This record gives sequence, C-alpha cells and structure tokens, in this order.
Amino acid sequence: MRKIILAAALAGAASTPAFAQADAPFTGLRVEGLAGYDNVRPGDADGEDVEGIDGFQYGLAVGYDVQLGGVVVGAEGEISDSTGNSEGTLDFGDGVVDSRLETGRDLYAGLRVGFPVTPTTMIYAKGGYTNTRIESRFDNGTDVFEDRLNVDGFRLGAGAEFLFGPNAYGKLEYRYSNYSSLNYEDDDFNLETGIDLDRHQVVAGVGVRF
Repeated sequence: MRKIILAAALAGAASTPAFAQADAPFTGLRVEGLAGYDNVRPGDADGEDVEGIDGFQYGLAVGYDVQLGGVVVGAEGEISDSTGNSEGTLDFGDGVVDSRLETGRDLYAGLRVGFPVTPTTMIYAKGGYTNTRIESRFDNGTDVFEDRLNVDGFRLGAGAEFLFGPNAYGKLEYRYSNYSSLNYEDDDFNLETGIDLDRHQVVAGVGVRF
C-alpha cells in the first residue's frame, strides 16, 4: 500500500509542472532576438527643424513572466543597437554648424502587463527606463567637437505575442521612447541644443520560453 501511495504521489508531482505550463503558457523565463525599424526624430532647436534619423534596429532581450489567471505580469531587460545616422546643419544665430548624429547602443529595463485573448495569443502593454547613446560630430568651421552622449529617458509600448509551440514564440511590438535634452559642454566648443529626442520603433521578435 505504501508503495502504491508513493508511486501516485511521485506521478502527481511529475505531472504538476506540465499542468501548470498548460494552464499558464505565458509563464516563465524567456530569451528573444529583436529586429525592426528605428526612427529617432529630434524636436526643434532654437526654432530650427532637425532632420530625423532612420535605421535598422537589432538586439536581444530577456524577461520573466507570471500568468495570474487572465493577467500576465513580467519584467524585462533589453540591449540593442541601430544603424541610424543623419547629417545636417544647425543655425544658432551666431553661425552655422555642420552636424552628424549616429544612434548607438540602447539599454532598457521595464515591466509589462499582458492579457491572453486566446490560448496562444497575448496582447500587452509595457513601460520603463531607457538609456541611449548618441554619437555626435559638430563643425562650425573653426572648431570640431566629437562626443558620445548618453541620455536617459522613458519608454512606452504595446504589442502582441504568439505561441508557436510549448516553448517558442514570436511577437510584434511598437514602442515610443523620449530622451532628455542633448546639451554639450566643452572648453573649446559649447553647444546647448535643447533637443529632446522622440524615438519610434516597430520591431519583430522570436524567442524561447523556459
């Protein structure tokens, strides 16, 4: 009798994770690759429109989700880069400055909340902190200033995730990021642009959940 009870208990324990995964398919650790369209568009600088930057965005993300009934909550982090760059001129009243801006690495950490709409599809919203690097070059005809400026900001986004099987999934996501003003200070070249960066991205992802 004891052997029968022990065997039943072991069988129940072994089947519990399978039942839990079936009832909560969006739960667990996940790792994913990302790729898509990247657009960084500065605001006005002393009334002058600054050209936006378009590029190809690519990166990696890791997250952990817990499904609580009809709601999925999770945390995630991401590191990415972009091919975007732009060249133009800025007029600050005392002369014209030739400029070149390139988007560098981007870091993100935040939370997301999802709602399964079918057993294999979830829609979600996300938000958190982001820090991006802007590589800049300014030339006013006399001095040349080059710098890598890291700027803080916030990100909001929404998307849909689709399960391809018990472990694989894909997703499509839009996100908006806003970064603080780009202000440069140097002994020989001072430039307060007052530019805030608005970033729009549409990315696709493929991942594995453990």
